[in-house]
Amino acid sequence: MSQEPFTIAITGAGIAGLALAIGLKDIPGARVDLYERATQLREIGASIALGPNGMRTLERLGVHNALVDAADDAQNGLSFRNTSGYPMVYRHYATGEIVSTDPTQADHIPKRHWTARYYRAHLQEALAAHVDPKQIHLSKTFAGVAWDEPAQKLVLSFTDGSTATADLLVGADGLHSRVRTFFVPTSRPVWTGALAFRSVFPRSHVAHIKDLPHEATHVWGPDRTLFFSPLGRSLYTVVGQLQFDPDDDKTEQEGINLKDTAKAWAAQGNVDTLRSLYALWGPLVKDLVAAVPHTELYPNASSHSLPTWVLSSPSVPAGRVTLVGDAAHAHGGAFATGGSLALDDAWALAASLKASLDEAQRGETGSALLAALHVYETTRKAHTDRLLRVVHASNAARVESLRKSRQPGAVAETDQQFRARIGSRADPTWLHEHDVTATFAKAVREYQTRQTQDSSVVQSKI
Repeated sequence: MSQEPFTIAITGAGIAGLALAIGLKDIPGARVDLYERATQLREIGASIALGPNGMRTLERLGVHNALVDAADDAQNGLSFRNTSGYPMVYRHYATGEIVSTDPTQADHIPKRHWTARYYRAHLQEALAAHVDPKQIHLSKTFAGVAWDEPAQKLVLSFTDGSTATADLLVGADGLHSRVRTFFVPTSRPVWTGALAFRSVFPRSHVAHIKDLPHEATHVWGPDRTLFFSPLGRSLYTVVGQLQFDPDDDKTEQEGINLKDTAKAWAAQGNVDTLRSLYALWGPLVKDLVAAVPHTELYPNASSHSLPTWVLSSPSVPAGRVTLVGDAAHAHGGAFATGGSLALDDAWALAASLKASLDEAQRGETGSALLAALHVYETTRKAHTDRLLRVVHASNAARVESLRKSRQPGAVAETDQQFRARIGSRADPTWLHEHDVTATFAKAVREYQTRQTQDSSVVQSKI
């Protein structure tokens, strides 16, 4: 490779992009630039959960400032963990009683790696503290990319008319990734019919509520849910979610304009509408939603699984473009895994690049990059594809259940059946406790075996 620095361009300075920049710090001679479309590095306000896999990856990346929870430092602790060791507690919508819990983490996982809940902006700040501000270029919205054959470089273009060059482009630009749709236009996410009312506010707003559980709690009802939890730095979150039929031609339901809502993201919601959605629930939920000072609307959207994350086009060779986070697996949120998936993606890609771009391979940058992206894809894609299959099946089942409930003569679910449904929900342990380091090591071994076999085939033909 020439004496020019090896350059990695990352579109998006959210959790995935910042984590990748941190993971790439110790690649000798590499320069990392993050191109963020926002005018300032500010995450839209919502809560985010990290399972044990995400917490381990934060520690692996050296982001120790994000591991401190409110129990350790009430003033500066960034996260909240259920002291019971249960990642989630499930309650009945009418009685408020605990019906079920997720499997405990207390007996096999160190407390610092228990599932933690953050205000998203706080987690982003913690990551950004490990990235040189000079690496982050704001007001840069990705428009396209081309290949400069003589220079052997990618040329990125932005909507403001500016350009930049890079050896590798990584799309970390979220659910509606411009990098992903540039290469795969058919991958634009579509609304699933699910809609969330998300609220984050000072914990003092709910301090008066008698017997308010100090646990991350998911309250289930027959056709909607409500999640609530403390967060770090004395914040609190309440999230209501309900399901609509995305193909229903009605423009308004439950006092919500669905035509506008399906296109909204972090649009201002109406707290009176939120309260009306839970008017028939038990006193705990009614007290909670009555205390919510404001709310935002988040329509859930998802896309199909991509055939490959090693992106290319007639003008851009394979091995020069890939994706991380929601840009790679656009599922719009499920099992509270998005943050952990983004962190594991970032670590796996950084590890793959480090393994491939050592000094012995620097003279063959193109082949080394292609090898790195294949190892990265092998490490991560099967895992996230499995999640997407579960997500799409779950989305389809909810819509089908809604349609059946509206048919003439439909029989309502009994309370006994409802309780059984809560208890038989999918176990998310395979997601939250996934071991990305072991999967990466296996992917490296598989790649090395294929290389040896291919070399043997070539030798036999000589």
